[in-house]
Amino acid sequence: MTHRILVRSILIDVPSSDYDRTQAFWATALDARSRRGTEHPEYHVLDDAAARDRVLVQDVGTDSARFHIDIETDDVEAELTRLRACGAVEVERHEFRHPWPVGRRHAKKRTDYYVVLRDPAGLPFCVVPAESDDFPERSREVD
Repeated sequence: MTHRILVRSILIDVPSSDYDRTQAFWATALDARSRRGTEHPEYHVLDDAAARDRVLVQDVGTDSARFHIDIETDDVEAELTRLRACGAVEVERHEFRHPWPVGRRHAKKRTDYYVVLRDPAGLPFCVVPAESDDFPERSREVD
């Protein structure tokens, strides 16, 4: 099924023990202002980072440090089908704290969740409903 995709965010996942030091490092490294997330305090958004896409630092508790991306799409289920076919494995689904349509204005249908997957090497990434302002212009059509 034809739908659209776009990398929305790059996330720097950091254990709680290293969180403050690491988010301060990346704010400096990317010449950004670090701002704690209001809805999700486990994140710091790096505003005006020297980056093409949005960059966030995420507290992952006792999990290991890594980077991951969020892929936004106007059809989450179609994108999950496409990614599973090329080797991704679904790990878990998460419901949003706020119901549709808060922030998910480009999705084709009601989507109150996002999905965590792993690529063939085991790296995590997320598929999320489309919400970026520039999604219509920057996204790519895929089958």
